[in-house]
Amino acid sequence: MANCPQATLHCRKTTLGVVHRAARAKMAAELHPRSGKLIGLSNSNRTAQRNQPVQEFNHGLVLSREPLRDRDVFTVRIDKKVNSWSGSIEIGVTALDPAGLEFPSSATGLKGGSWIVSGCSVLKDGRSVLEEYGRDLDQLGEGDCVGIQRNGKGELHLWVNGQDCGTAASGLPSRLWAVVDLYGKCTQVTVVSCEPPPEIDGEEDEDVEDEMVSTQAVSIMADASSVIYLWAGGGSSSNSSPAGNSGGVAGLGVVTGSMTTNDALLFHEKCGTLIKLSNNNKTAERRRPLDEFNNGVVMTNRPLRHNEMFEIRIDKLVDKWSGSIEIGVTTHNPNNLDYPATMTNLRSGTIMMSGCGILTNGKGTRREYCEFSLDELQEGDHIGLMRKASGALHFYINGIDQGGISDLTNQTPGVVYGVVDLYGMAVKVTIVHNHNHSDRLRRNNAIMRALSPDVGRPRPALSLTPEPDVPDRLLFHSNCGQKAAIISDGRTALRPHATDDFNHGVVLSNRPLHSNEVFQVRIDKMVDKWAGSIEIGVTTHNPAYLQLPSTMTNLRSGTWMMTGNGVMHNGTTILDEYGHNLDRLKAGDTVGVVRKEDGSLHFFVNGVPQGPAAWNVPPSVYAVVDLYGQAAQATIMDDLADLPPLPDDSSEGPTAMSPGSPCSISGATAANDLRFHQLHGTNAVITNGGRTALRQNCRSEFNDAIVISNRCLRDGELFEIVIQKMVDRWSGSIEAGVTAIRPEELEFPNTMTDIDYDTWMLSGTAIMQDGNTMRNNYGCDLDSLTTGSRIGMMRTASGDMHYFINGLDQGVACTGLPPEVFAVVDLYGQCVQVSITSSSGPLDNSLCTSNITEKSFPIHSPVAGVAHRLHSKHGKNVVLLGDGCQALRVDGYAHGIVFSAKELKTDEVFEVKINKVDDRWSGSLHVGLTTLQPPDLPSCPLSGLSPSLTQLRSKVTWVLAGSEVRRNGVLQRQNYGCSLDRLTVGNRVGVKRCRSYFEPALVPTVMMFLENHGKNIQLSNQNLTAARVSSYNQGLLVTAQALPRQQLFQVCIDRLNPSWTSSLSLGVIGHSPDRLNFPSTACCLKRSVWLLQRDSVFHNSLKICENYGPNLDTCPEGTVLGLLVDSSGCLHLFVNGMDQGVAAQDIPSPCYPLIDLYGQCEQVTIVTNHVSVVGGERGDMRCQGDMEKADMVDGIKESVCWTPPPEVNPNKTCEYQALCSRFKELLTLPDGYFNEDAKYNLCYCESCHKLRGDEAYYKRGEPPRDYALPFGWCRFALRIKTHCEVSNAFKKWHIAYHGTSVGSLRRILDHNQLLSAESSSIFSLSPVKTEGHGSYGEPEENSAPEREIPRVQLSPTMRFSGLEVFAPKVQFRDPRSLRCHQAQVGFQVCVRPGSYKVGPTSLGTSEPLDPRFSNAEIDWITKEKGGTLLYGLLIRVE
Repeated sequence: MANCPQATLHCRKTTLGVVHRAARAKMAAELHPRSGKLIGLSNSNRTAQRNQPVQEFNHGLVLSREPLRDRDVFTVRIDKKVNSWSGSIEIGVTALDPAGLEFPSSATGLKGGSWIVSGCSVLKDGRSVLEEYGRDLDQLGEGDCVGIQRNGKGELHLWVNGQDCGTAASGLPSRLWAVVDLYGKCTQVTVVSCEPPPEIDGEEDEDVEDEMVSTQAVSIMADASSVIYLWAGGGSSSNSSPAGNSGGVAGLGVVTGSMTTNDALLFHEKCGTLIKLSNNNKTAERRRPLDEFNNGVVMTNRPLRHNEMFEIRIDKLVDKWSGSIEIGVTTHNPNNLDYPATMTNLRSGTIMMSGCGILTNGKGTRREYCEFSLDELQEGDHIGLMRKASGALHFYINGIDQGGISDLTNQTPGVVYGVVDLYGMAVKVTIVHNHNHSDRLRRNNAIMRALSPDVGRPRPALSLTPEPDVPDRLLFHSNCGQKAAIISDGRTALRPHATDDFNHGVVLSNRPLHSNEVFQVRIDKMVDKWAGSIEIGVTTHNPAYLQLPSTMTNLRSGTWMMTGNGVMHNGTTILDEYGHNLDRLKAGDTVGVVRKEDGSLHFFVNGVPQGPAAWNVPPSVYAVVDLYGQAAQATIMDDLADLPPLPDDSSEGPTAMSPGSPCSISGATAANDLRFHQLHGTNAVITNGGRTALRQNCRSEFNDAIVISNRCLRDGELFEIVIQKMVDRWSGSIEAGVTAIRPEELEFPNTMTDIDYDTWMLSGTAIMQDGNTMRNNYGCDLDSLTTGSRIGMMRTASGDMHYFINGLDQGVACTGLPPEVFAVVDLYGQCVQVSITSSSGPLDNSLCTSNITEKSFPIHSPVAGVAHRLHSKHGKNVVLLGDGCQALRVDGYAHGIVFSAKELKTDEVFEVKINKVDDRWSGSLHVGLTTLQPPDLPSCPLSGLSPSLTQLRSKVTWVLAGSEVRRNGVLQRQNYGCSLDRLTVGNRVGVKRCRSYFEPALVPTVMMFLENHGKNIQLSNQNLTAARVSSYNQGLLVTAQALPRQQLFQVCIDRLNPSWTSSLSLGVIGHSPDRLNFPSTACCLKRSVWLLQRDSVFHNSLKICENYGPNLDTCPEGTVLGLLVDSSGCLHLFVNGMDQGVAAQDIPSPCYPLIDLYGQCEQVTIVTNHVSVVGGERGDMRCQGDMEKADMVDGIKESVCWTPPPEVNPNKTCEYQALCSRFKELLTLPDGYFNEDAKYNLCYCESCHKLRGDEAYYKRGEPPRDYALPFGWCRFALRIKTHCEVSNAFKKWHIAYHGTSVGSLRRILDHNQLLSAESSSIFSLSPVKTEGHGSYGEPEENSAPEREIPRVQLSPTMRFSGLEVFAPKVQFRDPRSLRCHQAQVGFQVCVRPGSYKVGPTSLGTSEPLDPRFSNAEIDWITKEKGGTLLYGLLIRVE
């Protein structure tokens, strides 16, 4: 009977609620017709959709049609989300009437009485009033429901999937509208209900009854740890059961535990003996981190809920210990647990991630779970885990899901606690309640809006010349990198110890940049010790809350940086060759960045715009400068008056158009709106505003990367792509074609050949239709294309399909194509990344039928029906406007060359009109014709193109300058017509190609040897081959023809005689050799002679330069040597096609190549099949943007040292390498252990390493440490596992060597780890019984310092590791020569910094073994598992 009063009260309360609800008029669950500018309403104004969800992330505000009534929950269901953006739905209330509201871009921009729940924060009028509230809205998925409510007490409540998240704010006015912001990932919602939940009906009927019920509920909760409330369903039949509520809010019948979700995850008060908790138990820190490395276990204060993220941030690391943080789950209750020293000692109910593997109950169950190793994480990185409702356990690294743990999902119990082991290097962590780390942009935007009330409201565009005394002056923020400092009242940033450290120099602006506001800095100071230099860009991260990384390229979210001559987004390169190389700047140069109103990002170098670098950059970004490498100090430039005004569109050609710009979405789009469609294959990624496509995980995945154009091709329109990246791991390569299938209807198969209808494609040399081969041996082979090759596709007006390779038409591939086809590309096999080129668009107007194309080119030549525009390759001071029809010189008086977009036809006129002149300069427009093809210019022609037309002489060029006609700079005619210098604005100038006046391209001079030569020389092969037939001298040769400027003359060494010493020398002679009396050697020539001998340069027998290029005496047979005199009269030496730089200057013209077949060199032949005219930069040189800058600290890293091209690689003729290779074959080691690509095998014999120009010592790792190249050895590259390739081992680890015996090789390779001198694994105390493939051995109790573990000896030099005590010699018989030799073996390894100890040698020798290393630091000892990575097998043969 004690419960009867309570039961009676409850029934009465429910009855009152029914009567009250029956008396209330139901509010319409609809949205107001006025909404954000990108919102479209449907379904009777119940459904809202944000248009352009991939291009735009904001302007998605919607409000309720009527003000909310007390207790009504306005509930919406998330219908659609996209992954293009960070952040998601925001919801709240506002006192602003939508009928007269000027909608801001986002809900957090609402003022005048607005409360918004954003992520897990509550903001009032844009300012944060409550952090860590309720559920994180950013984590909700499609189908989840979220509602907002004002109760009768004026309190704001958030409801998520029917669960009340508690009070978010109080003191709300009575008249409020519901607000929903379709922000970021959220693109569509539907209103499902707007009514009070039945469980709180009658809440205000009788305050006394509410108080009694509340009191009784509290008393019940005090008696039980878990309370189940059964709420009455109400009097309406539609709400009689949970299933009866379609909105999913009031239908929740059972609520367990507390009625709110504000019991946030914290660390339990009971923890490891060395742990100190702070920050309300959100932060854990290990005491005495330099003395102790374990006893740092912490657990959560409660079990994890299903689908609940437990995430921590690494706050502090020390570099004394090996190993680092471990994280996982356990079934053990922390109240009852006797904490172990490390969690790997717990033998039950525990799953931990350690390194990159998984441990279950202390035993290794998965060695390579993910590509990331916890031991490699840095301060500021995030680690998380989640137990899914299905029972699967997922780990997250910096917000990236590493996937479920296969074979363990059934072993993850339902009730588990989160556990963290602050082991080894890990000292301090903090629980992060906003788990959207991979999209930190969203959280930082919320913080910025809270700090800056004006964020989110439109700002007026600022001019490039700031007004004086602007209150929000751009300065550097006081929070900067560890090695950086801010001086001069925030204007100057520097690295005070720039000669000691090369990174940790990141600085950010003190406020976000305004739209069109240029942030520019001047480089004040440089040091020449390091590689790399300044980097500049923008980031969404607020500097006040950012944990600054060592370099900004390590930041994986919300960051765009220009580094070198490339552009990176979130640490990934999106443009390889973008603009001027920042690494080449000097003190006094300036760099700048601006975000335009359309969201495009532009960079400036010395005031010259480099064009668009990225699109869709969000507003409110901070400028960031990384004082990296050589850059030691920079100052913000306040006075921008000298900068040219930013043009409306400073891009080059078609790259100007942002996907989100008005032009790209209008009906009559220009030809440059071609992009890749947002729909694509599983492994494909679209970046760079839709212009770049790449295949992720390219070394583990070879297919599932089909991409398609965003619209169908017009007749005569060229869709051209350039191959930007390839890998040599797979067979096959790119496939390309067209399809009539719309992207929305295409089910992207594994490969393009699997599309079995309405598709035409080229695969290799085969033309295929619907997966079936129609013809073979088409004019090109896609499998043979390399990086930099361009592929184009075009459907003509007659329905024919043409392919273009590097701009050349390959002919008709197939006929009868339907009129509307989409371009489709398969990034298959070796092809990893492509980008749409600026050449895409109408190729020939005669093939076009669209009127839109006609309008795209307003400037026409007098020849009817032919339209022109300018080529995207142009001088560095030129900016193209108006779809390539206008050219503007933005700086200086020169570097303004532009070309026509296509070759002129016979009798075709190319005409331009002068729009603007500058009276400051003399001279004026030059116009002419050239045989130089703009596509042959480098992608970044800033240094490869002459400053003016009169200096353009690499190909035949006719120029009219003033009233003078010049050919290749030589005057041909004076007083020709009207002087161009007198033309003014509005005048028109045209040039016409006439058959009688235009000459063919200049044919390079064919070179051959002169009949007059040394007495021991015999010529053959039409005077192309010369041989010395006796003795060792009297072998002088000269060519019969003078060497033209810019033409490369090359000879190949055919035969060497080892009986002699020294070898050939070569150079040029400045007078006619017809009557020359040839002395015995070239050294005796003393008049107008420049000679390259050994590694020195001589002029008239006097040495003028030393240490130039490789030693010519070491060049093996097959080496190709070349001579070139550039346009400035400088002599260059080429070795196997590689320019060795300027050898001498002021070479006269004419000059003749001179060769002395001396000593070993007995025969050479002129190379005729590679005769070329050299101009500009070499296109085959490796781009330094592909290399990590830390790899080149204080010198060039060994793995990027130049090696000759495969066809002339000296390794092919190196007998020593061949001998070592034959010994390797005798070892019968499996080929699977070695890299398939032979180019990574390097011979370090005297000839080979000198020919490459190797230095004896290099630096590697962080911090950098010296190591010696293994001279005298031959390296055979080992195959590296995928997860190791993407790790930091090659970038941040040190290089060392390990000598071993031949008998230990197989065991070392089988275990993939080094063995100790006792031939046992260094990581096992005794033989270990494994538990199946890929499992760990049984670990020991703990890595206690006093435990004795077998040691492995390493050294930074093979002069120590290669001693016979470490690498015993074995005798073998060469199967080829049948001679007996002695051989030694060893390994080149990468070793983790801090995992080894440096000590003196134990051999007792006093003489230094290596001049670079003292005997006190030559012996390295390691005991750590995973601290070494096998890199190459070394062999030395005597």
